[in-house]
Amino acid sequence: MKRAIPVLVLSIAGLIPVWRYEPSLGTTTETAAPASTPSAASSAAAGSGNTVVKGSTVQTDKGPVQVQATFQGDKITAVKMLQQPNHPQTTAAVPKLIAETLDAQSADIDTVSGATITSDGYRESLQAAIDANAESASSSAASPSESAAAQARTVDGSTVNTDKGPVQVQVTFEGDKIASVKMLQQPNHPQTTAAVPKLIAETLDAQSADIDTVSGATITSDGYRESLQAAIDAKG
Repeated sequence: MKRAIPVLVLSIAGLIPVWRYEPSLGTTTETAAPASTPSAASSAAAGSGNTVVKGSTVQTDKGPVQVQATFQGDKITAVKMLQQPNHPQTTAAVPKLIAETLDAQSADIDTVSGATITSDGYRESLQAAIDANAESASSSAASPSESAAAQARTVDGSTVNTDKGPVQVQVTFEGDKIASVKMLQQPNHPQTTAAVPKLIAETLDAQSADIDTVSGATITSDGYRESLQAAIDAKG
């Protein structure tokens, strides 16, 4: 009996390390998300110059198909499937369709054998994204020029011959607003020289040719108003 006691003690001692290092039952385990369909040969870097456009959702006999294309200007840099049929042939076809798109830089790509329906839906959705990107780029390009035209339209008024000499103004409009007035012709007379800044200041304040005559420069004032009104009328 005395010999059995040491054996039991050693057995218990050998189990202690096992209990001490047993993992906690509360430890959580991360599960990796399933791999998604490749969206491009290389992912596009996020930043300025990139435009992400969703194509139309195309309903096919196999299920909905929708792509998302990333553009740098008009260049297609990446394509991602947002919706696609849950079918092995579709899964196999998508990387091929994307690779051909990046190579062709258009929706004019071949049908993948065994995935005709998906290929057709892919091309249609992709073309919608390409068209939307082109339309957006066209609008962006047109807007600055239209804005510039509205902000800086210069119109010459008529030349009015007065007893003191010809009077002609040039008006710059920003939209309908008179932004500035410049004298192209005016009588070489001290009273005219003194009157012109007053006439221009009143014009910018009144935003019309309905301004007062400057004392001592009646003839110049009348010619100024007539030329100014002609410029306003010409601007339309």
